[in-house]
Amino acid sequence: MAHRPYRSVLYIPGSKERALEKATGLVCDAIIFDLEDAVAIDEKVNARALLAETLKTADYGQRARIVRVNGLDTEWGADDLRAFAAAIAGGAKVDAILIPKVSKAADLDAVAALIPDVPLWAMMETALGMLNAHEIASHPRLEGMVMGTNDLAKEMQTRFRADRLGLQAGLGLCLLAAKAEGKIIVDGVYNAFKDEDGLKVECEQGRDMGFDGKTLIHPAQLEVANAAFAPSEAEVDLAKRQIAAFEEAEKNGLGVAVVDGRIVENLHIVTARQTLAKAEAIAALNS
Repeated sequence: MAHRPYRSVLYIPGSKERALEKATGLVCDAIIFDLEDAVAIDEKVNARALLAETLKTADYGQRARIVRVNGLDTEWGADDLRAFAAAIAGGAKVDAILIPKVSKAADLDAVAALIPDVPLWAMMETALGMLNAHEIASHPRLEGMVMGTNDLAKEMQTRFRADRLGLQAGLGLCLLAAKAEGKIIVDGVYNAFKDEDGLKVECEQGRDMGFDGKTLIHPAQLEVANAAFAPSEAEVDLAKRQIAAFEEAEKNGLGVAVVDGRIVENLHIVTARQTLAKAEAIAALNS
C-alpha cells in the first residue's frame, strides 16, 4: 500500500499463541512479532516454530507484519533468520525483519546475507547506533527504523523525564537520518500502559518531531496512538483549502495564495498532499 500508515506498531510475544490469535482483530497499523525481549530463554526455539507456522495461516489483514529476531550475537539469531527465510519461501507472510541493537551498517550486511529479498528494519537503541544513524539509514536493504528508547536510556544512564530531554539528541539524529533517506521511523514505547494522559503527551511530542508512529506494548494504547498520528479533521480541511486556493492562484498566474491569513507556497502544497494521502491510506486500512 502506498503511504502505508504506521501510526500504531504493537509488540506481540512470538511465544504466546493466544496473543497471536487476538492480534488478528486489533486496530493497529503494524505488528512486531517479537522473538527477542518478550520471549524467555527456554521458549526461544518453540516461539520461533510457532510464529513461523502462524504467519503461514493467520489472517492479519492489511497490517504490516514485522518479525523481530534475536541478534546475531546470540545463539538464536542465525537460526531465527534461517528459519524465517525458509518459512517465507514456504508461504509465511512477513513484510520485514527487525534486527535488534543495530550499531553500524555492517550489522545489516550480516543479516542480509542470511535472509534475502525481505526488507530490513533496525532497532536504534545504542549510543553507537545514534552516531552511525545516517550510515544505517542509507543501507539499501533498510526500510524502517524503530527507536529502542528503553535500552538507549539504560546505556546513556539518563533519568526519566516527561520531556525525554536526555534522549533528544539520539531521537533527533535518527529522525534526520530517516527523513534524509526516505525511510520509515517509529518512536519508542511508553512503559506506563495505564497512563493514557502521559501516553497522549508523548505521542503528540513524537508526532510533532516527525515520527511516523509509535511502538506500543499493550492494546490499550492503540486508540491514543492512532488518533495522535493521524491527520485531524482540521488538518485535512486545511490541506484541501490550501490546495484549492493554490490551484486557483496558479490559474491567475500567481505563485502564492493566502489561506486563513497565511501565505501558501508550493512547499505547503507538498505537505498538504501528503496529509491527504495519509488520511486516505488510513481510511483504506480501516475499510
